[in-house]
Amino acid sequence: MYTLQIEHGIKDFGLWKSAFDRDPVNRAASGVSAHRISRPVDDPHYVVVELDFERRAQAEALLANLQANVWTSNTAAPALRGAPKTRILESGL
Repeated sequence: MYTLQIEHGIKDFGLWKSAFDRDPVNRAASGVSAHRISRPVDDPHYVVVELDFERRAQAEALLANLQANVWTSNTAAPALRGAPKTRILESGL
C-alpha cells in the first residue's frame, strides 16, 4: 500500500474542510481507498492528510493533479496557507 501524505498550513479549518469535502480531484476515481485528516493539538492552523492507494502510480498521479489544478486555485483551495509539504510512503514492507 502507498500513502500520499500532505502537510500544510491553513487559514481556517472549517473553510479548508468544506473545500476538502467538495473533493475537486474525485478521490474515489483517483484510486484513494481511505483517507485520514489530523491536526496538531497545538496548532489549529495546520493539517496533515493521508490518502491511501493500492499502487504508487495512483498516488503520483493524484499528487500531480493537486499540484497542477487544486493548489494553484483560490477557488479549489481557498484556505491554503503556504506551500504544502508532500511525500509518498510505502507500507507493509
